Amino acid sequence: MPLHESDLKRKSIVASIALCVLMVSSAAFTRVITPTERLSEQRPPLNLEALVPATLKGWEEDKTLSNAVVNPQTEEALKKIYAQTLSRTYVNRNGDRIMLSIAYGSDQGGESTQAHRPEICYTAQGFGLKENHVDELKTAYGEVPVRRLVAVNGLRNEPITYWVTVGDKATLPGFRRKLAQLAYGLNGTIPDGLIFRVSTIQKDAADAYRLQDQFVNALFDAITPAQRTRLAGDITPSAQAAS
Repeated sequence: MPLHESDLKRKSIVASIALCVLMVSSAAFTRVITPTERLSEQRPPLNLEALVPATLKGWEEDKTLSNAVVNPQTEEALKKIYAQTLSRTYVNRNGDRIMLSIAYGSDQGGESTQAHRPEICYTAQGFGLKENHVDELKTAYGEVPVRRLVAVNGLRNEPITYWVTVGDKATLPGFRRKLAQLAYGLNGTIPDGLIFRVSTIQKDAADAYRLQDQFVNALFDAITPAQRTRLAGDITPSAQAAS
């Protein structure tokens, strides 16, 4: 049966009202879930220079090579994304060197302000990647999810281990980081976070990763639980570490 003009007008009005209600509800919901509280303002200020000791068990800062750490990002990008950065080179008794780079940002809640992936930044600076995989760095306090890379530029062969934190969660760029960001966002919180990177100039990647793991363990042993949380989130103890 064909609809009368009055019926069409009535249906049109109902549809318009429904659409209006939907738009208002959507806007209200967006305001509700839009993060407004900064996690960085809810806890003690972070000072990377003071947090990371210059001397660790078996390691000490090598100030003669302070410029050895590659910064694959421009100064402008660093200032836009990060509130603090720390770059140091450490040496052990055998002459092995570890390059440490930490960059902290008070806003890790969105794409434009989150820490950048080293694999993308290195590639943009002319490095090639011949290895790229996910791993777990084992410590006495639990396991940290990490990504292992080997960046190559001419004769420079640089195995790299890194992770990122979103608030008190250690994770990796990609889906897991987005889930961590979403969890904080649903609670109305803008998380802070950092990228923690260690690397060595070495041909043997497996030996380099073992050396990097030893360095990270020495660092974790030298700082407090609260400081470890700031660097690597709430680490979940592994079965071996708990036993």
